[in-house]
Amino acid sequence: MKKILSAHLLLVLSLSTVAPAAAQSGASSETQRLQQSLAEIVERAEALEPLETLIVARRGEIIVEEAFRGNATDEPTNIKSASKSIISAMVGIAVDKGILEGPDQKIAPLLRDKLPEDPDARMNDITIGNLLSMQAGLRRTSGANYGRWVASGDWVRAALAESFVADPGAGMLYSTGNTHLLSAILTRESGRSTLALAREWFEPLEDFAIAGWHRDPQGIYMGGNQMAMTPRSMLAFGELYRNDGKVGDQQVLSKEWIEKSWQPRTRSVFHDGQYGYGWFIEDMAGHRVNYAWGYGGQMIYVVPDLDLTAVMTSAEDQPSARNGHRDDLHDVMAEIIRTVDTETRQATDQTNKPPG
Repeated sequence: MKKILSAHLLLVLSLSTVAPAAAQSGASSETQRLQQSLAEIVERAEALEPLETLIVARRGEIIVEEAFRGNATDEPTNIKSASKSIISAMVGIAVDKGILEGPDQKIAPLLRDKLPEDPDARMNDITIGNLLSMQAGLRRTSGANYGRWVASGDWVRAALAESFVADPGAGMLYSTGNTHLLSAILTRESGRSTLALAREWFEPLEDFAIAGWHRDPQGIYMGGNQMAMTPRSMLAFGELYRNDGKVGDQQVLSKEWIEKSWQPRTRSVFHDGQYGYGWFIEDMAGHRVNYAWGYGGQMIYVVPDLDLTAVMTSAEDQPSARNGHRDDLHDVMAEIIRTVDTETRQATDQTNKPPG
């Protein structure tokens, strides 16, 4: 396993796995046309040096699956903050199962013993929804504060001890401490680790597995970072959302939760992306795109109106926002969307063309 997680913290899971795929020889004529049309885009994408893998699926059928510079789509990589979208899904499933009340549930009673002495009164106003949308109001534990936070002896207590820099529900303050608090809440309220919950709740997903996941000093799996998955596993997760939370006839995650997660609630101060519950939302090439984004360029894109899901993974040692790589990936995705949109329109026109 490449530069993912420390060996003593690595836990390999075995979850049943398959993402939708089609053998090249049995691909439909539409798929073959799309593959031909996308070939030039794939070639340009390969020139992006940090990019390691690219998978594109249309209506559940893989039309592009490429790995560059010795990487592989079935090899685990650290998906970084793209795992925040997975934590969001787990919160949604917990709400569906009655383990949690919902986004408006206050977190202070759930973490009472971890609160600072004489806490700011605003602590009582923070909700699960605030944590999901990065609107807790607490000083960020990401960015320059990340190292200090993970060096603490109790990540939950340290995240709650951060001072308020805004009121709960105000502007976006992107912070991994928020999603780690959600992991702690899931653990407490269910009586099981988030890893055990993931194993059970995502078991119906084909091609899904978590290959490694860091834990804090108290043994709580890290909410929103340091999770290893294969690109194929990331695709399976994206497909769950594209399919309105269903795997076959089984409803794994409610459609209502997906709609809530993809509802823009705030906007990043670092770029133009809007944010819902663990997902960024932007318009690309005239289409609404929902995406998970991890440091370095670990991406899951879902374009519902085109039945399109794409995954891109990249070298994890460079900040994809500051070096422009995230924008390069967005440009690739926009080109894919334009191509799929054009091919779809042409196929529709051909189908509706009067005979003769």
